[in-house]
Amino acid sequence: MPSTLIVGATRGLGKALVSYYAEHLSYDVFATCRSVNPPSDPNSVSITWIPNIDLSKPSCGHDLAASLTGKSIHTVIITAGYFATENFGEANWDEQVKMYTLSSVAPIFVVQELVRSSVLTKGSRVVLVSSESGSITLRHEQEGGGNFGHHGSKAALNMVAKQLSFDLKDKGIVVVSVHPSFMRTEMTKGVGFDKFWDDGGALKPEDAARILSDWVEKILSIERTGTYWAPRGTADIGNWDVVMGKETAREGPVQLPW
Repeated sequence: MPSTLIVGATRGLGKALVSYYAEHLSYDVFATCRSVNPPSDPNSVSITWIPNIDLSKPSCGHDLAASLTGKSIHTVIITAGYFATENFGEANWDEQVKMYTLSSVAPIFVVQELVRSSVLTKGSRVVLVSSESGSITLRHEQEGGGNFGHHGSKAALNMVAKQLSFDLKDKGIVVVSVHPSFMRTEMTKGVGFDKFWDDGGALKPEDAARILSDWVEKILSIERTGTYWAPRGTADIGNWDVVMGKETAREGPVQLPW
């Protein structure tokens, strides 16, 4: 039976991905949480929780690989992240470090340890959850500045995905970054973005998880390694029309500009 690993699985998109893979795709699911006490669901026998995986710790990759000794994972989706809004003149050092660490530093150590331990082998796929906010091309003056750590860490994550794709292509392992959709989550509500949910076309995490999972399992292949995608399309990318042109807007998977 195929297996998937969801890193950052206790809320939002990660939680929805766990449910979709287990209940709709019937995969064996491995799911990480920071707590030593993972969620429990006696009805989900196909879900194995891996507790005490903290992506802010240098040992995160080793800890995760050690918990999966002898396992073979087909799809890894790293969703963990952090968003603290910033305006010019008010940037916070610790918040910046946290955003970069979770988004673009930890994934390197997770992926390299999973490969070293042969948890990831030929045919495996690694999906790093980024954001359209990590696209330098799509940034526009109508959006304004600020949010340095969030946007910058997602741009850095895109570069990490690109570099990992070069390292792992000869091993037959696919690496991509994705914009999973603007979502109605605790994270976006926590930074005040819930005021944009309706006009911005925000999806429920369950819908975003379905779209992302179906794209990964049905479309993603080695030919797309090292690329950056929006599986849903351009509907929720606010700057798309003004930067790329309305005639390029589309539903369904679209490759994003760096």
